[in-house]
Amino acid sequence: MPNLTIAQARRILLAAQGLHRPRIEAPSSRRAVTTAAQRLQVLQVDSVNVLTRSHYLPLFSRLGTYDPADLDALYSRGPRRLVEYWAHEASLVPPELFPHLRVWQRRTWMGASSVPADVRDALEAGISGILAAGIPLTAASIQRELGADTARPAEGWGWRWTAAKRVLEDLFARGEIGSAGRTPQFERLYAPIASVLPDAALATAAPDRAEALAVLAGRAVKALGVAPARSVADYFRTPVRQTREALDGLVGVGAVQAVSVDGGTEPWYLDPAAVLPRQARGRALLSPFDSLVFERGRLQKLFGMHYRIEIYTPADRRVHGYYVLPFLLRDAIVARVDLKADRAANRLMVHACHGEPDAPADTAAELADELRLLARWLGLADVVVSDRGDLAPALAVQVGRLL
Repeated sequence: MPNLTIAQARRILLAAQGLHRPRIEAPSSRRAVTTAAQRLQVLQVDSVNVLTRSHYLPLFSRLGTYDPADLDALYSRGPRRLVEYWAHEASLVPPELFPHLRVWQRRTWMGASSVPADVRDALEAGISGILAAGIPLTAASIQRELGADTARPAEGWGWRWTAAKRVLEDLFARGEIGSAGRTPQFERLYAPIASVLPDAALATAAPDRAEALAVLAGRAVKALGVAPARSVADYFRTPVRQTREALDGLVGVGAVQAVSVDGGTEPWYLDPAAVLPRQARGRALLSPFDSLVFERGRLQKLFGMHYRIEIYTPADRRVHGYYVLPFLLRDAIVARVDLKADRAANRLMVHACHGEPDAPADTAAELADELRLLARWLGLADVVVSDRGDLAPALAVQVGRLL
């Protein structure tokens, strides 16, 4: 196999993800938003809102200042250029991928198997009847119209869903109903899937599973530039063994090239159209749910960074903070920053800032500029730095505000 160095693989990944170039100063257009979303293929959705909703951040990382309403329009107005479905996790994806994702959907944990069959059948019929009226509705609105039992289970980790909510999520996972968008409170608006998809034929398409996986694997390789099978599988959360088989099939027809990285024996899969820049000159704060950091093994291999999301870690055991964003500078991840948008005080809070080993001398200055840009985009007037973390003193000097 042809061999790539770590540095080459890293630059190919950054270029494929749209992170290798400096961003323009002016606000980005709706066309740029559409192009960036299509390049990534997946924008993970998450309810955590300590900074802003997670699906908005990857486009800020790549475009700088843009109007989030332009992204909202792509999945909340027809004809939709993005739809919400289960991919890496709940994600915004191109609608043509919906049938390919559906045949590999295995998230049984949110299903309705615990609901008695007669209750489940009655709820499914009632939900279908309500949504057939053509008005997208939240789970709470549907439950009210059903007159369903609103009692939540006394036990259950995480989601203590009512029976009606479980049936709704089951129908959503099966691809029988879809999301027409989200409310300002981030509640999903359910609607018949055929009315959500821009081409109603996608609602009933049933591709062969092997063909579907080849499509998903090919899209993931294109979005990543170069990656091992585990990373490719992780992009849309498909099984690793079957994904590897699909990738080898793509290699066989010349759609993907097998290469080694750093002389390793494990094949990585390269998009033949991938760009290898001579250098990477980008700068970005990366959401914990950014596709560049999805798969931790690849992140460790290419950037030497061990990263974990500490949201679910007890506060006294957190190392770097609650909502920590890696900071990419040129072709390295040089710091990690725990951020919060304090809207009541109209300021961006830097609760902690830690530098990575061998961070360059201009890390604090570049990070300060990035934080000021982020604050302006979020409509916040100030950036304030707490004194936690080895990089915090230098960052506070650059920002000029220490808590």
